[in-house]
Amino acid sequence: MSDRITVGQMYTGPVTPGVLRKPRMGETENAPAKPFAEVLESNLLKLSNHAAKRLEQRGIELKSEQMKQIGTALDKAAAKGAKESLILMQDMAFIVNVKNRTVVTAMDSESMRDNVFTQIDSAVIIS
Repeated sequence: MSDRITVGQMYTGPVTPGVLRKPRMGETENAPAKPFAEVLESNLLKLSNHAAKRLEQRGIELKSEQMKQIGTALDKAAAKGAKESLILMQDMAFIVNVKNRTVVTAMDSESMRDNVFTQIDSAVIIS
């Protein structure tokens, strides 16, 4: 698998510890800490159709490491109670719906110039 994330491809973060472990003595195998679907959903970073179009139009290619950084920033925003967050990374900006873990739109440095960001309640800057 390539290290790049392309339009239409979903990224799942690291597997939650303990989900794929063998049960200990006295534990039942059918009772994991969280159902797999819930773990998958909680670690997923999705792209809206609008964001996918903007990435393609603006020639932005996100690598898996960048997707991990966005996911980490999203986790930090969620921990602070954010709902709609602006994530600034290098020369890119992303508006993210925190609850749904969905990138709503994406901008490159040219698109950000002289722009006003509205309907956000937080910002996370990734260095």
